[in-house]
Amino acid sequence: MPRMPNIFANPSSQAVPLHLVASADAEAWLKTQGARAQNSAASQSWIGKLGQILCITENGLPILLAIGFGDAIARKRNRFGAVADIINLPKAVFELTDQKAKIAQEFALGFALSKYRFTRYAANAASKAELICPTGFDEQNLQAIIEGEFLTRDLINTPANDMGPEELETAARNLANDHGAQITVVKGQDLIAQNFPMIHAVGRASLREPRLIDMTWGANGPTLTLVGKGVCFDTGGLNIKPGASMGLMKKDMGGAAHVMGLAKMIMASKMPLQLRMLIPAVENAIGGDAFRPQDILISRKGLTVEVNNTDAEGRLVLADALALADETPPDLMICMATLTGAARVAVGSDIAPYFTEDASLSHAIATAATTVDDPVWQLPLHAPYEAMIEPGIADLDNAPSGGFAGATTAALFLKRFVTDTVRFVHFDCYGWQPAAAPARPKGGVGQGTRALFQALPEILDL
Repeated sequence: MPRMPNIFANPSSQAVPLHLVASADAEAWLKTQGARAQNSAASQSWIGKLGQILCITENGLPILLAIGFGDAIARKRNRFGAVADIINLPKAVFELTDQKAKIAQEFALGFALSKYRFTRYAANAASKAELICPTGFDEQNLQAIIEGEFLTRDLINTPANDMGPEELETAARNLANDHGAQITVVKGQDLIAQNFPMIHAVGRASLREPRLIDMTWGANGPTLTLVGKGVCFDTGGLNIKPGASMGLMKKDMGGAAHVMGLAKMIMASKMPLQLRMLIPAVENAIGGDAFRPQDILISRKGLTVEVNNTDAEGRLVLADALALADETPPDLMICMATLTGAARVAVGSDIAPYFTEDASLSHAIATAATTVDDPVWQLPLHAPYEAMIEPGIADLDNAPSGGFAGATTAALFLKRFVTDTVRFVHFDCYGWQPAAAPARPKGGVGQGTRALFQALPEILDL
């Protein structure tokens, strides 16, 4: 897989100045730009609304660009709103004149994220405009963030006929090859021989062999393990989903796509740590060999699990992977999964909820999320709900009845398999943009990965 071209343009003396102008400052700014800018603004009703573009040309070429920055309320309500219309910018290299750190970072990140298009199956034109990386920013890190995010989006957007367990393994191998990482894969009946019974149980009904992908990178520094749910398609199993609920299940490997994107950010930026990435990759299919409601499975950790809904399969495959990770406890373990509809009910599609008992870890993630415009929200690991996942006939219930606190009970279930790792956080992501928004076309999207990438140096004291 070739390296993605640089997302930012090289510095150039021919760059067109790009001004970000707040609506409150628009009138005064126009007075400093002369009659031509004032006339153009009047003819286009340009008043500095968020994302509103004013392009001054000479002989058909842009010589000055102003983009409305709106006001604080508009920016708060419309994340990356300043880049909402960059698809309509002319082909040119632009350079920000406003170098205030927060403003420049927000705009540059949004501009770069807006360049994404999924073109595997049909042409999809992207903006031809280019931007010079603002002064004082780490362009290598910004490039790494964009590469990781675009990888996540590509993986989620690819339909299940072209992104099954084998193809997900290929994508992981390509990622490892790009960055000199090592990778091993356990698949099919070898999952039983090597004690990954729940990964095998969930995936065994599919003609596409289930597998556990294990990638390592880095020889020095603190240890970080990423675990991502790789359910490449989820029919619901014998508890089959209705058609409306099955329509987006190509994205049920979104947790795997997230950790692969985050791993790419880490490796591309050469972050000084020791990384491990674990992905249980399966298809939850229907067949004569499918696991059944009321089956009791014995996990890698030895805990028994009563299956009360075969559509709660993600936590089963994650449990074996988390148990493996916990056998050599890292300094930090991060689990990412498209796990529960309850998380969507709680915070909607735009926010990535997370669970941890570590207050300093939570604070670092939340602070970083604000810095990089990647909204997250902590939900509780409420200990009194532990009884809800204890069915009596087995140690654990994969789908407690009652309908309450579904995201929390799922997180509590996962936590039972992480007993020796001190710092653990679980993200229950949606991984999908339901309608096009600035910097986020409709389709797969990363959630929480930029926040984690930003927070890792503080969390791991790098």
